[in-house]
Amino acid sequence: MTPSSTLPEQIATHLRRNILRGVLAPGDPIKERDNALEMGVSRTPLREAVRILAKEGLVILRPARSPVVADPSLEEARASVEVLQALETLSGELACRNASDAEIAEIRRIFEQHSSLSKTAEGDALIDLFEVDMAFHTAIARASHNPALAETHAAFLARMWRQRYLSAVQRRARDRVHHQHENIVLGLEARDPKRVGAEINAHISALINNLVRLYAARDAGQEITSHEKGIE
Repeated sequence: MTPSSTLPEQIATHLRRNILRGVLAPGDPIKERDNALEMGVSRTPLREAVRILAKEGLVILRPARSPVVADPSLEEARASVEVLQALETLSGELACRNASDAEIAEIRRIFEQHSSLSKTAEGDALIDLFEVDMAFHTAIARASHNPALAETHAAFLARMWRQRYLSAVQRRARDRVHHQHENIVLGLEARDPKRVGAEINAHISALINNLVRLYAARDAGQEITSHEKGIE
């Protein structure tokens, strides 16, 4: 949230974080009156916030009924991640050729911020860590200097927000993520598209594997607690 963000954007951020935390679980209704009262806002900006989340794919709108938190199937989630994998691989390869030195330096700064946060992040702080992680991937897409690619990447990234957040499993996954992010940065600094593409492919492949395990655990009635989560 930034000082310049509008009230609907601020409400959308609040609701988005509640979805990540599981306060609003998949399939839960977002009741207009109750949420407006809880947040001390009128229904109009709340409706606009819900529309923002609907465009991102986090919320499903229903005629004459409360919107609900999206609950994509494993097949739907896997299909979206496969597209995301292609988009992120291409964006990394293009960034090697098109990014300015300043843009690559900014990507390294975000990586170092993520690395620092990951050492102590627990509970709700995992959301802060996650948002920095997504800023890392978004910065690479923008550094491709391909507006159509960056826009499409942003749309699919938003669609997979909750699934990508929950894709983390054990704490030891953070070490793998750290090394993959570091290798991506080193590849960008070396302007080596082959290395960057390979690292991003491996990174997103791990996300797909984690999703399979997460959906299997959910179907078995198991729950992954916050101290077991890492970030992809």
